[in-house]
Amino acid sequence: MRRIVGILVGLLGLLGVPAAATEPVDLELVLLADASRSIDDAEIRFQRQGYAAAITDPAIIAAIQQGYRQRIAVTYVEWGDATSQEVVVPWMVVDGRDTARAFAAALLAAPRRAQGPNAIGSAIAAAQILIEANDIKGEREVIDFSADSAFSFGGIPVQTARAAALGAGMTINGLAILCRSESCSGRPVDYDLEGTFARDIVGGPGSFVVTADDRASFADAVRRKMLLEIADLGTGR
Repeated sequence: MRRIVGILVGLLGLLGVPAAATEPVDLELVLLADASRSIDDAEIRFQRQGYAAAITDPAIIAAIQQGYRQRIAVTYVEWGDATSQEVVVPWMVVDGRDTARAFAAALLAAPRRAQGPNAIGSAIAAAQILIEANDIKGEREVIDFSADSAFSFGGIPVQTARAAALGAGMTINGLAILCRSESCSGRPVDYDLEGTFARDIVGGPGSFVVTADDRASFADAVRRKMLLEIADLGTGR
């Protein structure tokens, strides 16, 4: 356990986040996106475009404005290996169309930085730190994890990171991406990715897994997932 704490402290330094909690919002949401070595630059951009389209969608903005405080805090993080959890867009408060567009513009303009093979546990641990060490206080705290694989190579064990986040009262949701290529069809992953997500990664109050079966369904899956996450605003669950 001391070793894990040491790793978390090291991640805190790498991420460069502050250590206070003062600004109230309905939801703190870490969009934790897969940018490991299996994903090329075109796929990274396609993925970001899906999230940019979702956060500026009128239905998402309406859901935010139906919350008790009518605002959420969002950060976008791309993850790769055990040393590569990169904040693409730092924490931003989104409370309407203008702030949603600002978040989307920042997301699309940022360069790619994450690299290396999957280190899912380290990614989840980094997301927990970003929530705990920011200057924001959300009624709910959600880690929104997306990936096209549930395999993890090195870094903090997934089970350890998951238990720590859930023990801190956070929820982890999942987006299982079965295919990113324009040419693929059907369900090309050769194992039950959604089931593995549900068993080994997601957890916490109201947690769920959404599936993107192919490239065409990705943007809609991101939108549905974010709507589900925002819909519980103000419930205290």
